[in-house]
Amino acid sequence: MTEVGKTAERSFEGGELGAGVCVIRVEMAPGDGPRLHRHPYEEVFVVLEGDAEFTAGDDRVSATAGESVVVPPDMAHTFVNSGDDRLRLVAIHVSPAFDTEWLEE
Repeated sequence: MTEVGKTAERSFEGGELGAGVCVIRVEMAPGDGPRLHRHPYEEVFVVLEGDAEFTAGDDRVSATAGESVVVPPDMAHTFVNSGDDRLRLVAIHVSPAFDTEWLEE
């Protein structure tokens, strides 16, 4: 498991094993989240525990345990742990390899 600040994650790049998706399991502290970015493919988020606030394009969506959010290809997006406890989610990249364009420093 890789730990970055208060965020811990594990990832799986599907193409290495012949799969068509990549998966990231993320655990993060309240207030944490990735910088604004986009991918040339869909990304599907499945919230396992906690509360998240997603921004995708001009839309904002709140999601809690058991809910999913789908971000279309090429749409700038980010999310933050908006709750008081750890956020646990799975991010599924619909691609055999990760391809991320970071839009913020």
